[in-house]
Amino acid sequence: MRKKPQTIDVFDFFSGCGGTSCGFANAGMNIKLGLDFDHDAAETFRINFPAASFIEGDIRAVDVSALKPYVGKRERPLLFSGCAPCQPFSNQNRQRHSADRRRNLLSEFERFVMAWLPEYVFVENVPGMQKVALRNGPLTGFLKSLNVAGYDIKTAVMAASAFGVPQTRERFVLLASRVGEITLPNPTHGDGLQRLSTVRDWIHGLQSLQAGERSTVDPEHQAQKLNPTNLKRIQATPHGAGRESWPRRLWLNCHVDHKGHSDVYGRLHWDRPASGLTTRCISYSNGRFGHPEQHRAITLREAANLQTFPTNYKFAGSLTSKAKQVGNAVPPLMAEKFGRTVVAHASHLFRR
Repeated sequence: MRKKPQTIDVFDFFSGCGGTSCGFANAGMNIKLGLDFDHDAAETFRINFPAASFIEGDIRAVDVSALKPYVGKRERPLLFSGCAPCQPFSNQNRQRHSADRRRNLLSEFERFVMAWLPEYVFVENVPGMQKVALRNGPLTGFLKSLNVAGYDIKTAVMAASAFGVPQTRERFVLLASRVGEITLPNPTHGDGLQRLSTVRDWIHGLQSLQAGERSTVDPEHQAQKLNPTNLKRIQATPHGAGRESWPRRLWLNCHVDHKGHSDVYGRLHWDRPASGLTTRCISYSNGRFGHPEQHRAITLREAANLQTFPTNYKFAGSLTSKAKQVGNAVPPLMAEKFGRTVVAHASHLFRR
């Protein structure tokens, strides 16, 4: 039998503010390195993972040899996480096209995987990544390379709500192992399992605020201001409802003959999962991000809670930047479930 490792080292590519790393750390992994080009996200990562190293830069300009000092003697299994920006594959992106340079970021991640052959690989993205039908597209090429390198690969589109995340958020996930067959984690919430987590479970009890007000105890619990018209709109919106409840005088011209985008200007429902959070998750006019009963949009802290970040997680940058970081993050609780699967796999494989 192989000697049991102390833990698994994680190299978090496209780390953002650290959602994946947060979940993997909770699963018992060692967060060793983050990589991202966004300065505010990098600062957030450094604040919350002070023991980890960080490469702040565009992955396209980073040579694979840059990892050598961090890989070291390789005394423990490595996991490379590559949750590249999802916008090129998202249904929310109305300007998707094959020339978008961000489509090639998975191929950049592939360079590092093929150079260092970590024991485990994790990828999370929007379901659209799997649906991109371009021949030899980024996912097709990535899967082919993993196959040739001897990885056992499992992929699926899974709901974050199936792992206790209070959001109707479906994600494409990939888990690969170079040291034996691996399985994806089983859902823990849903029909016949634990009940789905709700908005109430994660944000009820936080300090009440008005629009534009900031908490006296938590600087991240801050609500954006509303103009007088939007304040009237949210006051006219019952719990869990949307703009269909407004009097005609509050309608926008673009909504008179348009029935789509019904979540816009909506309130969250206390006893249901939230809509999938976006980079504008604290803006009342950009989704179903109205507080269930208070006349305001959700705060940065409430958005982070709905993404399942710990309540003491700190964020760097402007309020807009922080919201972008939270909206782009992998929900830590979902990452934790995958992390525990990998830890269990390694523990079995490397038993004393």
